[in-house]
Amino acid sequence: MPTPHNSAPQDAFAKTVLLPGDPLRAKFIADNFLSDVKQVNDVRNMLAYTGYYQGKKVSVMGSGMGIPSIAIYCTELYQHYGVENIIRIGSCGAYQKHLKLYDVILAQGACTDSNFAHQFLPNGGTYSALADFSLLKAAYDYALKQKIKVQVGNILSSDIFYNANPSAWKQWQALGVLAVEMEAYALFSTAAKYQKKALAILTVSDSLVSKEETTAIERERNFKQMVEIALNIA
Repeated sequence: MPTPHNSAPQDAFAKTVLLPGDPLRAKFIADNFLSDVKQVNDVRNMLAYTGYYQGKKVSVMGSGMGIPSIAIYCTELYQHYGVENIIRIGSCGAYQKHLKLYDVILAQGACTDSNFAHQFLPNGGTYSALADFSLLKAAYDYALKQKIKVQVGNILSSDIFYNANPSAWKQWQALGVLAVEMEAYALFSTAAKYQKKALAILTVSDSLVSKEETTAIERERNFKQMVEIALNIA
């Protein structure tokens, strides 16, 4: 049934949904990778599509920016639409100097500076938000087979884009955290709550070390390797 944020009918989504942050990236994927595509949601312009990739039914939908936004959409997909697997495909900022623009990261786990997990642990504690191992292994094996270079490791899901302390990221760098984005912790935690599967595949869009960065159009259209991986394990 429709939700306050999603007008799609009950059977509109495939069991696997790719979730980029930018709804225009969702449209680009639907237009360029899927066949027999139908748009199933446009509430708040958070575009969602369902189609077929090499005979497999797959959906793709924007999630917006930040933990609160992705938490809404992945909760509704898991709880109301019966989705089993969500694969976030998004951009990230590199924390380590060996990471270059367009490198692909498979997020094994996500740290956070958010208080999102407090709802699950009201009496205290810190939840370690991890990707589903079967999805992680499938993505790694596919990348290896196709000779796509990937990095596997820990990332940071931050609530802060413009940090008042411009060197705060270095504490995460010192712990070996690969990169920063703003959504995966909520996705992994919500998947655990509903006993579903989740993975985050990220492309380096900028580097806090080298100060290099990509443009909005490049982020929308040129992050094809992570899309290829996600579609082939869907």
